[in-house]
Amino acid sequence: MPFVQVIEYESDQRDELRELSERWARERPDDGPSRLVMAEDRDRPGHFVMVAEFDTYEQAMAHSGRPETGAYAERMRKLAKGAPRYVNLEVAHQET
Repeated sequence: MPFVQVIEYESDQRDELRELSERWARERPDDGPSRLVMAEDRDRPGHFVMVAEFDTYEQAMAHSGRPETGAYAERMRKLAKGAPRYVNLEVAHQET
């Protein structure tokens, strides 16, 4: 069953976040998300949302446990103000 993780955080370092996200997209392990989107809220500048789509929950947890993923998350935390908010979602319905 598909799984989606949403990560929300605040930051005033937009350019650094974009650079880090683009670098991660190039370097991330092959078992990473099938799709990854980082977006900034148009109505709340400095509020960012990352959406990672995985084929399964198990794949997401294996990816989260990798040292490379942990290092990336730590770099993101250093650019954020406060702790990120995680939302873990089992996909109930999907259209393509």
